[in-house]
Amino acid sequence: MANSVNIPQDMLPEDGRFGSGPSKIRPEQVAALEASARTLLGTSHRQTPVRQVVGSIREGLRAFFSLPDGYEVALGNGGASCFWEIACASLIARRAAFGAYGSFSAKFAASAANAPFLEDPAVYEGEPGTYQLPEWTEDVDAYCWAHNETSTGVAAPVDRVPGSVEQGALTLVDGTSAAGALPVDVNRTDAYYFSPQKAFGSDGGLWVAILSPAAVERAERIESNAGLPGASRWVPPFLSLTKALSNSRKNQTLNTPAVATLIMMENQIRWLNDNGGMDWATARCAKSASLLYSWAERSEYAHPFVADEAARSRAVVTIDLDDAVSATAVVAALRENGIVDTAGYRKLGRNQLRIGVFPSVEPSDVVALTKCIDYVVEHL
Repeated sequence: MANSVNIPQDMLPEDGRFGSGPSKIRPEQVAALEASARTLLGTSHRQTPVRQVVGSIREGLRAFFSLPDGYEVALGNGGASCFWEIACASLIARRAAFGAYGSFSAKFAASAANAPFLEDPAVYEGEPGTYQLPEWTEDVDAYCWAHNETSTGVAAPVDRVPGSVEQGALTLVDGTSAAGALPVDVNRTDAYYFSPQKAFGSDGGLWVAILSPAAVERAERIESNAGLPGASRWVPPFLSLTKALSNSRKNQTLNTPAVATLIMMENQIRWLNDNGGMDWATARCAKSASLLYSWAERSEYAHPFVADEAARSRAVVTIDLDDAVSATAVVAALRENGIVDTAGYRKLGRNQLRIGVFPSVEPSDVVALTKCIDYVVEHL
């Protein structure tokens, strides 16, 4: 290849995985899989050994998020995108308001718009690189947005919309690329949901939701057609939040899960809690993100994409490159040298790098990455 660049070995990071999801899986998690090869892998998820793993996940998350009394941890198959459909089926009674400011926050709004049993949602749109929270809307019963927009590297506040409690509306926040990496008070939400392939360092295909008593009550009323005029509907068992929760209380899932995903997630949660929980994890991510933003601000060719410093994600960092520097060529050269998954989000279509700095990523590797990018740009 004409533009091939060989980065000196002593410049390379120890681990070259900087994906925004799936993200880096620590070797210790793989070792946990190997240790479980004959005792957990290939065994029933409804028997005690695997249920103990699920129980450890639920208790570990309760500790990590310092859950308020009455809040519960539910989990099920399908990933966070499946939870959008669950929320449409089991949590939004008639109409929801959405903040949409990137690909993933917009997709949940689209799900609600397509649900034939829901009224058209109120959608408050923001330009990519900014966030737009939903505003108080008279006739809605749920407010929805993403804590961290994975496609653009924007972090939004998590708090209840003023007046929403008096209105009886739920607050549903997508924490997929934020949970475990950004600070959050889940008491300010009714469903804070995510999948484990980001900060929790596992594979996808699983959703986890932190549910308030109000969310649980809403799901029970919708699914029993009790006391919610206009919200009567058939809820498929796979999209039933009450069925997912009843199974979760038994430390199992409605359908067969990927046991390997559970094992790796459980190991990661214990690692995070043993090191200091949310405070430690979020500080570590903030350090790595700061290294990248500071490097970009000093650079002659790189610039942080998100203009508002307060809105810059400390989980997924987006860096624009000048037109004279091809991000595609930089990403390709990095991949040739074992540094992977640094490309910008494809649908955003910018000359951009997107770098995941979840807790498993060593800050020292982030420093090495910046030096490698400079080296590639100099030698392309």
